Amino acid sequence: MRVWAIVWHGARDANRVFSPPQAIRAGYSGAVNRFPKSLALGAGLVSALGFAPLNLWPLTLACLALLLHLVSEAPSLRGALARGYWFGVGHFVVGLNWIAGAFQFQDAMPHWLGWVAVVLLSFYLAVYPAMAAGLAWRWGRRNPSSFILIFAAAWIATEYLRATMFTGFAWNPLGVTGIDTGLGGAALWIGTYGLSGCIVLAAGAALLFAKARWMDGGAIMAGLILLAVAGALPHAMTYVEKPSPLIRIVQPNIGQQDKHQKAYDKINFEKLANLTGTAGAAPRLILWPEAAVPDYLELEEWARDRIARLMGPRDMLVTGGVALVEDKEGYVIAARNSSFVMTPGSEIVARYDKAHLVPYGEYLPMRPILSAIGLSRLVPGDLDFWPGPGPQSYGVPGFGRMGVQICYEIIFSGHVVDRHNRPDFLFNPSNDAWFGAWGPPQHLAQARLRAIEEGIPVVRSTPTGISAVIDADGRVLHSLPYQKAGYIETRLPQAHPPTLFARYGNILSFAFAFFLAALGIALGRVRRY
Repeated sequence: MRVWAIVWHGARDANRVFSPPQAIRAGYSGAVNRFPKSLALGAGLVSALGFAPLNLWPLTLACLALLLHLVSEAPSLRGALARGYWFGVGHFVVGLNWIAGAFQFQDAMPHWLGWVAVVLLSFYLAVYPAMAAGLAWRWGRRNPSSFILIFAAAWIATEYLRATMFTGFAWNPLGVTGIDTGLGGAALWIGTYGLSGCIVLAAGAALLFAKARWMDGGAIMAGLILLAVAGALPHAMTYVEKPSPLIRIVQPNIGQQDKHQKAYDKINFEKLANLTGTAGAAPRLILWPEAAVPDYLELEEWARDRIARLMGPRDMLVTGGVALVEDKEGYVIAARNSSFVMTPGSEIVARYDKAHLVPYGEYLPMRPILSAIGLSRLVPGDLDFWPGPGPQSYGVPGFGRMGVQICYEIIFSGHVVDRHNRPDFLFNPSNDAWFGAWGPPQHLAQARLRAIEEGIPVVRSTPTGISAVIDADGRVLHSLPYQKAGYIETRLPQAHPPTLFARYGNILSFAFAFFLAALGIALGRVRRY
């Protein structure tokens, strides 16, 4: 009603009658002038619906176009920053709602604290869209096309900062909304952060078309089409097929509430054992989820033996578990979130330790202070986890070179592969049982981007889903639904030759951002409106 009141008073004061389109435009202009922060917040809330599981990416484009208009109309730098900030708050509150679910499994803290954590985290993360908005307003506001190009460049830069500052939180980069739009393949040329810039450009082209700036909008769309075509090239190429090993991915559907209950140890192991099946004629690489067993495999021979009894004579098995860290006196001082590669003889031939740990999940920052006020980790236990050395590849006899990225690590673009020892595939064991219905499909979507960027298949095994086999083009070939027990037995997809991104990493995203910014500044000097 307020919007139409603005329209009515505007019409009366002008002493003329508006046609319906004029009334809508006048009402919208009045709303922009009077409620810009509310509009930005609302646009941010709706924009997050473009992420999984809803995948309503046209809404994301429409909301980004609205944000671009709101920021370009800001009367000051402070106003531009505020509009970008409130958009970010809405965007992250909805997109990260799954974090609240993690608090349902930690009785040491009140469950309602989960929503407080979501809001507080969103208040911090919103700083990055605000910076993008401020940079675009400061350097590009004199020309619509210049503004859009600089906004896209600034979004790339600030999204990278979000992924690296204070240990980084790279969840839900904007580019993930474009993975199934035809633009997703461009990630192998410009990376995920460059793809996020393309989503901003697409929204900007839509805004230019709405303003009847057909040439400018068409030029941006032409550039995006070229990137989409370039990204599709690997799909069209033919590769010499090589014999592929047999893999068996196990999803036991063990809920987080049962995972750490001693009474469920036997039941949980029986689920894993039944889904592992029996050996056949071909050797299998058996893949169990993150933290699949509670036993200390390096110390407990009986625990290794009971796993080995499930394997055929030529099988290999990879399982998640915990490794203990001792000091010189033999006292246990920490733990590591690890994946162990085991032989049928119950020997551990390789161990990967998770490098990028989750603050407040796997370790408690400022422990003396926070524990004193009653806060604790979300993962039960008194020991903090320590990080491993980073991406490594392991030769698994009979199955090639395997890289491992445990759970959350897979979301960090450019940091998932040992570039000096490129693996044939990435194994991403995870425990998504914490994160409700929204977290698992978002996690899967980001794993798909890693496959596209690096040109290698990604295999996921999780306790409750979504376990999947993703080929080197980012396509999900096989998957198991959320909260359903089952297994996938299939041949491992073939890797592509190293992509451009696999060779140069995020320097390509920065180069793309630099190109957009330079072009935007040049246009701003040549063409003023």
